[in-house]
Amino acid sequence: MSRIVSIGPACQEIYLIDRDDFEGLETEGGQSIFGKMIIGTHVDIDKTFFGVGGSGANAAVTFARCGHETIFIGNLAHDAAGESVLECFDKENIDSSYASIVRAATGCSVILLDAKSGERTTLSFRGASAKSDNLSAADLDTIQPDWIYVGTLQGNMEKLLEFFEKAHALGAKVMFNPGPAELKHPQKLIGLLEDVDVLIVNKEEAAQIVPGVLLTELLAHLSNYCETVIITDGSMGAIATNHQDTYRLGVYEQARVRDATGVGDAFGSGFLAEFARSGDFEKSLRFASANASKVAQSYGAETGILTGEEDFHLMPFQKVEDLAG
Repeated sequence: MSRIVSIGPACQEIYLIDRDDFEGLETEGGQSIFGKMIIGTHVDIDKTFFGVGGSGANAAVTFARCGHETIFIGNLAHDAAGESVLECFDKENIDSSYASIVRAATGCSVILLDAKSGERTTLSFRGASAKSDNLSAADLDTIQPDWIYVGTLQGNMEKLLEFFEKAHALGAKVMFNPGPAELKHPQKLIGLLEDVDVLIVNKEEAAQIVPGVLLTELLAHLSNYCETVIITDGSMGAIATNHQDTYRLGVYEQARVRDATGVGDAFGSGFLAEFARSGDFEKSLRFASANASKVAQSYGAETGILTGEEDFHLMPFQKVEDLAG
């Protein structure tokens, strides 16, 4: 197995789940407003659920469950939310000794989830995860990782470059899943990609970085900057290339989506968990899709995460012979 460092946010997640009060309503402008709640009233909901989330934490859980030596780097605080994150890491056998405890509050997300449709609105307090200047790439000298998996650092492009360059100086590989803050700087982001071994984005995110409408166009353009590129497209599946093989895949299971929180993290970390284990590109994509599907069928970003030891069934999977076409 490999030694993988997961870098990014970790937070507490609080779910408020209901079957009618959170139903979406259409406005005259065609937008959807979440919930029928009237200001000043008391609303009884059906269920609550408490979990841990954030791209850094979600990915770390996948790596650890799949048997990799997993180290988390990110910011937490001395508070109840931070304790819940650390308890999760202890339970999952994730090394949290490189987590920075800062004078702030640990991030927290409140998720209003419509149990009927699976639609949700997330209220996020980023807290300690909003800063990253204090994180040190020099920690990688001690850790000596095989891979680093990096989620958002809230747009801190200089810190991202610091981690990427340090990883490569140590012979480690880099997988990157940029967030909205990084996507606001597309030119700087493109400049970072020469230090990225595997890039994963969704279709909308890819279109913010390079021109194109079709998945094949977006993939072809992104592959000019990065050796391995994965673009997800929700219920339509994903497309991926490693400059040798290109695959178009559907979703692993067309089951009811209970909660889509963390599904993208499950796909990305699922790919790396299997790729770091076997080096098999096709098998890694299949496991990524399975991991994402199972997470979507449970409440919380980590409940359904797999171990890689499960029995897997066939899924829609097609080799693309001519990406340019």
